[in-house]
Amino acid sequence: MDFDLPNEHRMIRDTVRDFCEAEIEPIAQEIEDEHRFPAEIFEELADLDLMGVPISEEYDGAGGDTLMYAVVAEELGRVSGSVALSYVAHTSLGSKPIEMFGTDEQKEKWLRPLMNGEMGAWALTEPSSGSDASDMDTMAEKDGDEYVINGTKQFITNANVANSVLVKAVTDPDAGYGGISTFIVDPNNDDGFEVSTVWDKMGLNASPTCELQFDDVRIPEDRLLGEEGEGWEQTKKTLNGGRISIAAISTGLAQGAFEAARDYSTEREQFGQPISKFDAIRDKVVDMDRKIERARLLTHKAAAMYDDGEDVTRISSLAKLDASEVAREVAEDSVQVHGGYGYTEDFSPQRFYRDAKLMEIGEGTSEIQHLVIGRELGL
Repeated sequence: MDFDLPNEHRMIRDTVRDFCEAEIEPIAQEIEDEHRFPAEIFEELADLDLMGVPISEEYDGAGGDTLMYAVVAEELGRVSGSVALSYVAHTSLGSKPIEMFGTDEQKEKWLRPLMNGEMGAWALTEPSSGSDASDMDTMAEKDGDEYVINGTKQFITNANVANSVLVKAVTDPDAGYGGISTFIVDPNNDDGFEVSTVWDKMGLNASPTCELQFDDVRIPEDRLLGEEGEGWEQTKKTLNGGRISIAAISTGLAQGAFEAARDYSTEREQFGQPISKFDAIRDKVVDMDRKIERARLLTHKAAAMYDDGEDVTRISSLAKLDASEVAREVAEDSVQVHGGYGYTEDFSPQRFYRDAKLMEIGEGTSEIQHLVIGRELGL
């Protein structure tokens, strides 16, 4: 059993870390304050061939595995939760399903541009559905060689900057889970598509979160992803990878908060010595390190199992549950270590703290993860 990253993964990690420290970290607070999606960062990520790490080279992806993708997501999260969130939403939700379920023609037309700088999004959640994502009111009715989509989607990452959105809609109201299908919508050219709200949030404000309206959006039948009725099974497979994404971001957020606390505690002096010498502070920092190591191991295990083709329902939920809670706990303790300075925007812990909370909600709340894990345990 080898716990070391392969050489290629370490090389990618180091490249991304250098990029993050040079290009993202200096503007991380600025883009949050401005609520600005940093398009230039994603253009540079495309130039580095990082916009499709786990996507096949045949369609201009990097041809990496899920473990490599998790390493990249963690490094982005270490400096900016917003950049990391938009990145994983683009990759695991907006791009990967096209590779997994699309035709060759769909991959050529829609996937390849996503590897070269265009942004992807995925529209599942609705205003009334919440954790019951299958409770869906958005409808897609067949009309000749077209589908007509009507409905509302809520809390959709990247929707106002996306070049394609994968939309879940009901095609057979009487078929339950088997009546849900997936469609590729072009937000720039499909009439009737509207971004009705861009939400101001507690954190992650450089990653846009949107409400979408579909008013008689007509799309050709060749934009159906897979077959009619396969949408829910596609969703479950997609979410397994999505939970690994959130676990990786969470680990990165925790790592960034830990490093800030460690550095501050060795520099800040009280009563004639660094505060790291006091048991109360040292123990907090040590506990941060312990929790992060655990979260990272779970995340890497889930990614490795995913790459091996194993059933990762339980382990991906475990990783997501543990890492997201670790992110919040570590960020909160980092604020505490900084004292009053931790509550100011001049220091990063407040940003990590606000960003971390979403990790316990998105891609299935912590409560839903307990439900999933319980079912996997036969409870």
